[in-house]
Amino acid sequence: MLLEFTKMHGLGNDFIVIEDLAEELDFAPEAVVWLCDRNFGIGADGLILVRPATDSEAHFLMMYYNADGSTAEMCGNGIRCFAKYLVDHKLLPAQASTARVQTLGGVKSMTFTRDEAGLMDEATVDMGVPMLAPAQVPVDLPGERVVDAPLDTEEGTLNITALSMGNPHAVLWVDDVETAPVHVLGPLIETHSSFPAKTNVEFAQFLSVRHIRLRVWERGVGETLACGTGACATAVAGALSGRTNREVTVELPGGDLRILWDDDDRVLMTGPAVEVFCGVVAIDDEDTAS
Repeated sequence: MLLEFTKMHGLGNDFIVIEDLAEELDFAPEAVVWLCDRNFGIGADGLILVRPATDSEAHFLMMYYNADGSTAEMCGNGIRCFAKYLVDHKLLPAQASTARVQTLGGVKSMTFTRDEAGLMDEATVDMGVPMLAPAQVPVDLPGERVVDAPLDTEEGTLNITALSMGNPHAVLWVDDVETAPVHVLGPLIETHSSFPAKTNVEFAQFLSVRHIRLRVWERGVGETLACGTGACATAVAGALSGRTNREVTVELPGGDLRILWDDDDRVLMTGPAVEVFCGVVAIDDEDTAS
């Protein structure tokens, strides 16, 4: 079968976006892996399906797959790309400046600005209230909150802050992200037995009370150029530990995100999204089920 797709990215964190308003597609994990493969497929950090919402409070449903074929509760850069797809492909009214998107991590509200052509320029997403209780992350470590807590690993004891932004995160503060052993500690912490659902891993460098530099090892993907939920989790971790204010710029290899942990405890993420190109790909019928 032939599938029409759109390639998009948020700060270099790239996605294959496929419109599935008839809800006819259900990709096998190996099909997702092939589509996301940068040598044999289209190449992406993840696959997004645009579907009708099943929640009456939402306009559309974002179904998100990691590059390894697993599903994920949320993706911060992905949801901005999702919003841009809705706007630019005219699935929302021409004058709309807000949308509500259903995810496996709950319904997310957003506002967005448009350029002179009516295309989406930038989106601010309400990422919700961070979940700090260990059972909510989930993480098997003691205490009511896991903030700068010791985690024993094969590489020694590391201090991490664990929380959920609809998906699990472990934030590790380092002196210099450029020299941080991301490709050693990232997979080690991602699959650590203390994280029963695995975890995303953030390597954060404090620059000032309003500025953090960040690299992210994403669960089921590896290192990416940006991670929206990771930036949110790191901003919360910085405030929880007293390192930063509740409003910060998070500098990622792919660009900057502005994060506000508001007074009502909701986290707001602001950043761009880009449509790169559209195309058609052939895929075996047996790799999908309708």
